[in-house]
Amino acid sequence: MRTLTKEIQHEMSPAKAIDILKKGNERFVNNLKSNRNLLQQVNETSDGQFPFAVLLSCIDSRTSAELIFDQGLGDIFSIRIAGNILNEDILGSMEFACKVAGAKAILVLGHTKCGAVKGACDDVKMGHLTTLFEKLKPAVASEKTVSENRNASNSAFVEKVAEQNVHLTQHLIVEKSSILKEMVDAGAISIIGGMYNVETGVVDFYED
Repeated sequence: MRTLTKEIQHEMSPAKAIDILKKGNERFVNNLKSNRNLLQQVNETSDGQFPFAVLLSCIDSRTSAELIFDQGLGDIFSIRIAGNILNEDILGSMEFACKVAGAKAILVLGHTKCGAVKGACDDVKMGHLTTLFEKLKPAVASEKTVSENRNASNSAFVEKVAEQNVHLTQHLIVEKSSILKEMVDAGAISIIGGMYNVETGVVDFYED
């Protein structure tokens, strides 16, 4: 598997970047890991990096982006935070990844059975987690299809809230960042969402 160069990144379209992620997840699910020399990639990326995508995902130990999308060194920017929430520092990191470093796609990746989402569903109060859970409350409130047992004991409700959180975060990115909105409007980048299933390893992509 080739190490990304500036030329490869420059010629890549947002659609191609997303397709690479999809094919990478297919390889992961089918246990068909690409053959790459990681030590060689260390050497080849020592003077610069040209990732094709930036991923915002959860800190959950089962959701390592490089693994579940079968990517190597220098391929993706990986931003990880509990509940794959958004804040100003993460937005700044995305702006750097796309505007400065040339990434062509942003993927907001949630996952099933998310502990942070469960905490928000149960209105847990615990130290600094309280502030983090507050950022997930809009997703809880926006989920209108479940009227009973709106708590972490209802797995269907938890998964619906996790999906809402992904969609809301997609919208917040362009709402809060004029830089990224301009890039989306110009067709320079795409912003999509997805959900990783911790039981199967499959990522369902949301491209609306």
